[in-house]
Amino acid sequence: MRVLLISANTERLNMPSLPLGLGLVAAATREAGHEVAFLDLLSEGDAGAAVRQAVADGSPDVIGVSVRNIDNQDIETPEFLVEPVQELVATCRAASRAPIVLGGAGYSIFPDAALAYLGADLGVRGEGEAVFPRLLEAIERGEDPLAVPGVHAPGRGSPTPRTFVQDLDALPFPAEEFGKSVDPGAPDVWLPVQTRRGCPLGCIYCSTGLIEGLSLRARSPRHVARHMALAADAGFRRFYFVDNTFNRPPEYALELCRSIGALGRDLPWRAILYPHDVSEALVAAMAEAGCVEVALGFESGCARVLRSLNKRFGPDEVRAVSNRLAAHGIRRMGFLLLGVPGETRQSVEESLAFAESLGLDMLKITAGIRIYPETPLARLAVEQGVVTPEDDLLRPRFYLRPELADWIREVVAQREGPSAK
Repeated sequence: MRVLLISANTERLNMPSLPLGLGLVAAATREAGHEVAFLDLLSEGDAGAAVRQAVADGSPDVIGVSVRNIDNQDIETPEFLVEPVQELVATCRAASRAPIVLGGAGYSIFPDAALAYLGADLGVRGEGEAVFPRLLEAIERGEDPLAVPGVHAPGRGSPTPRTFVQDLDALPFPAEEFGKSVDPGAPDVWLPVQTRRGCPLGCIYCSTGLIEGLSLRARSPRHVARHMALAADAGFRRFYFVDNTFNRPPEYALELCRSIGALGRDLPWRAILYPHDVSEALVAAMAEAGCVEVALGFESGCARVLRSLNKRFGPDEVRAVSNRLAAHGIRRMGFLLLGVPGETRQSVEESLAFAESLGLDMLKITAGIRIYPETPLARLAVEQGVVTPEDDLLRPRFYLRPELADWIREVVAQREGPSAK
């Protein structure tokens, strides 16, 4: 079959966001024997014209649209980023009679609500490399696509529960087109690399489990290192591990660092750390392997609030991890979430004082938390009347303790500057 895959994201946010997920789907779809055209709208000035041209050039039998971001997660100036995707789907519909299939991380959080809003024919929730080729086979044979696990249809949901790939090494690395929209050597380009999927930690607000499942799975560290080396040969100079928790499990993270270091190449990289069980040996190995910056998501400096968020660490452990990173010359970006369940004025002041005492290279302060469906925070928000049970949460809704909202906004505004947002 002839397949057109479109990355709908046009938001650069802090840096160009390369369509890693769609690149993986493209590679798997080619391996399954289909003809694939790839369109990344990040590099297109006129998205509608680019889509119409791609449809005219390829005459696709199926069009896949990847939805990365639903909104900008900003309570003060919220942007609903799927409105342009609705226009994109309408453009595809006008230009082609091919069925339109949605996928991507953002879509996977809201499979039925996004499908209804965007007006597509089908949706793939979860690991598209496994599901999408099976869906194409079902379409080609004239079979019911909803027999494929994880496939949704408007008004029908997904009657066949989705499954998750256990052996990630069986999946291909992304097709080369996913990095063609940027200059690989540009200083703001960090090539996304995913080594693990799934998260069992259960933070009350997190959507990772909705996208990747709760079971932690990983690629072979040597396969990951080889992929990085090939990307470096193609001109990429910086790498960003998009794994939700780079240091879990610690043994895997250590082996991965050693595999990268064994390449003997200068490959600077970033990662996201969960500040629990981060040993001196692991931090040293990270620095030796080229780690230059970590996002340290500690969220609060108050032990009681951390427990309310179901975090498995306390302020003392965060400080110890932060100090180890600083000692090895790794830049630290910290994150605070204010106004969360259990928050008080005292806990806010405690968190701010704690964050400032760490001497971070950058601190991002966020007031309020985006509420995602099927999370403990969503259930709590319903119980407290923040949202209704009928709200599908596709349009951004936030949890921010109302009695603290105005005061927190003033506190955050006073601290905005180079080290806070």
